[in-house]
Amino acid sequence: MTALPKNTEKKLGLVIDLDTCVGCHACAVNCKEWNTGGDLAPLADEDPYGADVSGAWLNRIHSFEYDAGGGARLVHFPKSCLHCDDAPCVTVCPTGASLKRAEDGIVLVDEDRCMGCGLCAWACPYGAREMDPAAGVMKKCTLCVDRIYSDELPEEDRIPACVRTCPAKARHFGDLADPDSEVSRLVADRGGVELMPEMGTKPVNRYLPPRKREVPAAQAAPVDNGEGLTGFWKWLDGALEKLG
Repeated sequence: MTALPKNTEKKLGLVIDLDTCVGCHACAVNCKEWNTGGDLAPLADEDPYGADVSGAWLNRIHSFEYDAGGGARLVHFPKSCLHCDDAPCVTVCPTGASLKRAEDGIVLVDEDRCMGCGLCAWACPYGAREMDPAAGVMKKCTLCVDRIYSDELPEEDRIPACVRTCPAKARHFGDLADPDSEVSRLVADRGGVELMPEMGTKPVNRYLPPRKREVPAAQAAPVDNGEGLTGFWKWLDGALEKLG
């Protein structure tokens, strides 16, 4: 089993704005494309055009409706690996295939050492691990580590594929250990939150909650029993736990 680093020099991760995500799935599609045609082993697709489709996707988008007061509101929720500081997927791995890098905090899988036992998937409370049905090993978001450090790409392309392709600019990438970084400022300004903090995994990624919408007085109604967005997050946490 692999020990987690006590500290990491950086905390590279994503900040996702749920107020501007339109649920177009461009991030998921470009993630699939990059991780199939890039430097890493391709992601499997089993009968992709048939009735019983299976395969590996490292980024998935879930859509939810909730009572925003005066009517339902649709929120699109992208979910992938959160690169946790206290990553249970790393400590549970019996072969040491799962690891968290000390230099940047990225959680990776050494596919040559992975035996496909699935313990990491059971340990992850976010359902962020994917068993590749063709390779028989676990796959996960790498933050496009082969892109962000590539000298062969233009500077503007040295970000994760999902961030580069998002048409709504809902995804942001950077060092969350640096309080002056763009992502850290976004989190501070908008009240960015962890997903399911009660799990104690200390995820690096943050989500920016939907902004409150002005509702005409004639349609106004109590929002979530007076709890506002706090109630929304409680509900979303429960929904994601069921998704696992």
